[in-house]
Amino acid sequence: MASIMEGPLSKWTNVMKGWQYRWFVLDYNAGLLSYYTSKDKMMRGSRRGCVRLRGAVIGIDDEDDSTFTITVDQKTFHFQARDADEREKWIHALEETILRHTLQLQKIENLKETTNSMVESIKHCIVLLQIAKSTINPVDAVYQPSPLEPTVITTMPTQTVLPPESSQLLKSEQRPSSLAVGPVVTSLGNHQIPTPNSTGSGQSAPSSSLTSPSHVNLSPNTVPDFSYSSSEDEFYDADEFYQSSSSPKRCIDSSGSAAVLTRSSTGSSLKRPDTTESLNSSMSNGTNDADLFDPHDDRDDDGEGESVEEHKSVIMHLLSQVRLGMDLTKVVLPTFILERRSLLEMYADFFAHPDLFVSINDQKDPKDRMVQVVRWYLSAFHAGRKGSVAKKPYNPILGEIFRCHWILPNAENEDNTEPVSEGPIPWVTKNSVTFVAEQVSHHPPISAFYAECFSKRIQFNAHIWTKSKFLGMSIGVHNIGQGCVTCLDYDEHYILTFPNGYGRSILTVPWIELGGECSISCSKTGYNASIIFHTKPFYGGKKHRVTAEIFSPNDKKSFCSIEGEWNGVMYAKYATGESVVFIDTKKMPTIKKKVKKLEDQEEYESRCLWKDVTYNLKIRDIDAATDAKHRLEERQRAEARARKEKETSWETRLFHEDGECWVYDEPLLKRLAATKH
Repeated sequence: MASIMEGPLSKWTNVMKGWQYRWFVLDYNAGLLSYYTSKDKMMRGSRRGCVRLRGAVIGIDDEDDSTFTITVDQKTFHFQARDADEREKWIHALEETILRHTLQLQKIENLKETTNSMVESIKHCIVLLQIAKSTINPVDAVYQPSPLEPTVITTMPTQTVLPPESSQLLKSEQRPSSLAVGPVVTSLGNHQIPTPNSTGSGQSAPSSSLTSPSHVNLSPNTVPDFSYSSSEDEFYDADEFYQSSSSPKRCIDSSGSAAVLTRSSTGSSLKRPDTTESLNSSMSNGTNDADLFDPHDDRDDDGEGESVEEHKSVIMHLLSQVRLGMDLTKVVLPTFILERRSLLEMYADFFAHPDLFVSINDQKDPKDRMVQVVRWYLSAFHAGRKGSVAKKPYNPILGEIFRCHWILPNAENEDNTEPVSEGPIPWVTKNSVTFVAEQVSHHPPISAFYAECFSKRIQFNAHIWTKSKFLGMSIGVHNIGQGCVTCLDYDEHYILTFPNGYGRSILTVPWIELGGECSISCSKTGYNASIIFHTKPFYGGKKHRVTAEIFSPNDKKSFCSIEGEWNGVMYAKYATGESVVFIDTKKMPTIKKKVKKLEDQEEYESRCLWKDVTYNLKIRDIDAATDAKHRLEERQRAEARARKEKETSWETRLFHEDGECWVYDEPLLKRLAATKH
């Protein structure tokens, strides 16, 4: 046994619901991580379980620096080191071992493919040799084809065509070779008939049944075909793979296959309609003012439930090129995981409840205003994740913008319909909430966005730098930046930060969760809030938990505690003892944003820029979507090269840099101040 590392680790057991000390041995040559109940048991060769490392994926958690997981053979094994340094040593050794055996597997697959190609060539040559032999040496010097045997016309490598009367296939027993020939199909007129040794028909080999891992008795130096534990159900957590509601096999949508069959059966190719027309017709949700605004807001309504199982080989190839903790900013991700909208449009979902946002300024007491800011903030995340499957929005290109607005409930009945001509969207009335976003930087990727309601005298300005990291079975996205809610009537500024996002279970059915500590503070009033988005622990606990504490100025004890799920119900308990439902996202209807139709948008607006990618993703033409995405990215690179040659810098459209922040050029605060003077 070529051990490159051995030592103690703790493993999680589902039976005991806790960690158990074990002695682990990593075999570099065998690609095996074996464990024993003690070091003495290891010396005796009494192995209790093992993890086969070929094709395995290591996972870490940003929230815990001592634990890690190994996912392989549809199982997830959980380990805990003594500290972060020890975990780093184990992960480094495991990665080296996994890389070696994964590369070996790739070489084997390449060799297998080459061998299969060679075998097919040999089989073809055998058939041609048989035909040539029959032609050169006919029986009794006169070739007489059997009346039961059809004639064959075969094109030889020399492009010489044999006449019908001089060609015949030999019977299988006459083949001048002992090579077991697989499926060979020879063209016979308008038919295709497999040769006698074809594997396409006949009886298949009997399937073998696997013995339960808990009953396998292997020697310590034997590499098993699968990972196992002597107490199978206590060593790993397979819930992620076999939950009935999210099993990969159950989540694949068959509608795409049905469409392919329909096309094949009719024998006609699918004609690509006009992109703009198809988007406006097929993505309608019945909005009343369809003549002015694009009703498209159904994004992934027809594919949310699909898993990445059908694309698993692409994902595995991608994983083989990245390392734990690696920055994914410059890694090109496969197109099929994309959500049908830009990241800039996703940020607009912060205002899916615009009534909560504008009501901040309606509160007369600073304490109530802080509570309302927290209420709006906690309601701002669920709308961006309508489906159960996590998908990635498009990476905005430099200079891309997105504009939309919301009509407040009951605002249509009010008299104030005057447009805000100098606002972010000049044709929108003063009673609406307007939103504009711009991709202000490409390296690093920074998005800036701004929202306002003129009649309520409130505005919001924010910038987010997204920094992604590979975590093994997860992808972490750190949202670096801040936002500022400004109540103009009170001259109050509420500075807030954003949680991190995590895409979990990227090999099966990906799902999203939020994690990290956030804060909201107002320097003028002294009120502040601390918010924690809790990631799900692997040994129990709930998903999507959030807790928050709101503090009065100079108080260390909160006057309001909030707990619940950020995509469900949240409850508030006040210092007075009163407990109430703070937010119920299940019962709160979101208000649809309104976006100009594609034909009325500027070339650099999000939906117009990405329309070809969006269309092809909708009809599930992944290759065409990838090509469209590539054209956009290449255009961006060409523009960057041109600026470099001319020694000019990019000029933003709507935002400017102010210290470490990006600020909207013409915010409501600035415009109102200008009118006073």
